[in-house]
Amino acid sequence: MGAVKTKRMPRAVREQQMLDAAVETFGRRGYMAASMDEIAELAGVSKPLVYLYLNSKEDLFTACIRREAKALVEAVRVGVRTDLPADRQLWEGLRAFFAHTAQHPHAWSILHLQARTHGEPFAAEVAAMREEIVAFVTQLIMVAAREALPQPRLRSCGGTPIDPDLPEREVAGLAEALVGAAESLAAWANATAGVTSRQAAATLMNFAWSGLGNLMNDRPWTPPAD
Repeated sequence: MGAVKTKRMPRAVREQQMLDAAVETFGRRGYMAASMDEIAELAGVSKPLVYLYLNSKEDLFTACIRREAKALVEAVRVGVRTDLPADRQLWEGLRAFFAHTAQHPHAWSILHLQARTHGEPFAAEVAAMREEIVAFVTQLIMVAAREALPQPRLRSCGGTPIDPDLPEREVAGLAEALVGAAESLAAWANATAGVTSRQAAATLMNFAWSGLGNLMNDRPWTPPAD
C-alpha cells in the first residue's frame, strides 16, 4: 500500500497557527523563557518549519507584536460609533479596549509588559501602536469638546468668550493620560479575579468623564498658589 497523503495546509493558515502558538507561549512564559521547541510543539509543526516561515525567535516575536497590535487598534476603532454622543463614543471605545484585552490576555501581556522590557525593535513596535491609539483618543476628546461647547459663550466673570476648542497641548495631555490609565487598568483587571471588562470600562469612565465634563464646561480644577 502506498503512503497516506495528508492535505497540505495553506501557508497563510499555517503561519497564523504558528503565531497563535507563539502568542500563547510568550504570554505564559515570557520572551526569554519561551523556546522555539515549545512553540513548534504547540503549533503541531516541526521546529525547522517555524524557522523556515518566521526566520528566528526575534522575528517571530516581532510578528506576534505586529499582529496583536493591529488587532487591538482595529477592535477599538470598530467599537466606536461616530453617530453617538461624545460620552457614548468614549464609553464604547473603552469597552472595546477592555473587552479585547480581557479576551486576549496573552496578547496583552506581550504588548503591555514584554515588548517594552526587551529593548528595540520590540519597544518601537508597541510605541507605534500606542501612538495610533493616542491619536484616536485625541480625536474623541476634541469631538467631545466641540459637542459640549458648540457656540462660544461667556465666562461667569470677565465676559471673555470661551473657545470651544481646547488647547492642542491640553488635549494631547488628556489623551496620553487616558490611554496610560487604560493600559494600567487593563493589566490590573486581567490579574484580578471577578473584574469584568465592562466594570473596568465603567471605572475609567467614571474617573475620566467627570473631569473632562468639568473641563469642557469651563470648570477646571485650579492648582493652589505656591
